[in-house]
Amino acid sequence: MPLLNVLIVLVVVGVILWLVNTYIPMDKKIKNILNVVAVIAVVLWLLQAFGLLDYLKNLTI
Repeated sequence: MPLLNVLIVLVVVGVILWLVNTYIPMDKKIKNILNVVAVIAVVLWLLQAFGLLDYLKNLTI
């Protein structure tokens, strides 16, 4: 995946998260949960995009 696509996706996700946090009124606890879920989803997507998630699947303990 090209680096430019990764940057575009990160910027779009960041702007959407900022818009939701700024303009949609909801409880602070719900916003925190939404932010954590969004960050975890983006981190997992980045790991998969760079091929590190497949490496972790094959790791044996």
